[in-house]
Amino acid sequence: MQLSDVPEFIEPNYSSWDGATHGPVPRPDWVIPDLAAIDTELGVLKTGKEADVHLVRRTAPDGRESILAAKRFRTAEHRMFHRDAGYTEGRRVRRSRETRAMAHRTTYGRELLAAQWAAAEFAALSRLWQAGAPVPYPVQLAGTEVMLEFLGTPDGVAAPRLAQCRPGAAELADLFEQCVAAMRLLARAGLAHGDLSPYNLLVHDGRLVLIDLPQVVDLIANPQGAEYLRRDCQNVCAWFMRRGLVSAEFEYLFGDLMAEAVAAW
Repeated sequence: MQLSDVPEFIEPNYSSWDGATHGPVPRPDWVIPDLAAIDTELGVLKTGKEADVHLVRRTAPDGRESILAAKRFRTAEHRMFHRDAGYTEGRRVRRSRETRAMAHRTTYGRELLAAQWAAAEFAALSRLWQAGAPVPYPVQLAGTEVMLEFLGTPDGVAAPRLAQCRPGAAELADLFEQCVAAMRLLARAGLAHGDLSPYNLLVHDGRLVLIDLPQVVDLIANPQGAEYLRRDCQNVCAWFMRRGLVSAEFEYLFGDLMAEAVAAW
């Protein structure tokens, strides 16, 4: 989709910045915090079982513009996180009523789960951004919506996923090194992506960027943390090896990352 494809009848709204939880400071220069800014829906970038990603243009009163990706987690009967239990081990909510509602998947409980996953992704992105990890800047959190930095061209074409790329030998080796560096940074923070694959790694102007982090796993608090990290290593190494990078050995990478996590802990 390109911005030229957007119909003219879309009704803009005032920016949702007011009342939202904001991303870490210092903020990038392109972030528009003006309360009088206008948000215009530009269409759907991606649909998924658990969330949809929409393209939004935010325009300040002085004419400044930024393109944002609005990730909206599905609620109630429209979605189901079929892998909640394993990923959320080690996470807690304060009130027993909320715990029971989420455990029994009531309508209220499933709405709580959607907000919990949105908050988890926003918190993970904020933490990792501040640590210097290659992730989109988290602009704001409002309920079940996370507003993110859009990675793509100014006319609204999203950066390709790693799975869509066919890099040459030199670029392949460089992308793998970037991936390892990103995973190493997460491990030092005691985290694993938890669902890492070539489908949630973007390549933007030669830079590898991690996306889709609502299921980020605490390697220490989660009893299955090591297994999620092992699977992350298998997924990315298998892709790079299929493309001809023989040095992408997942057992070596997994052992190295676990050592990093233990040393940092």
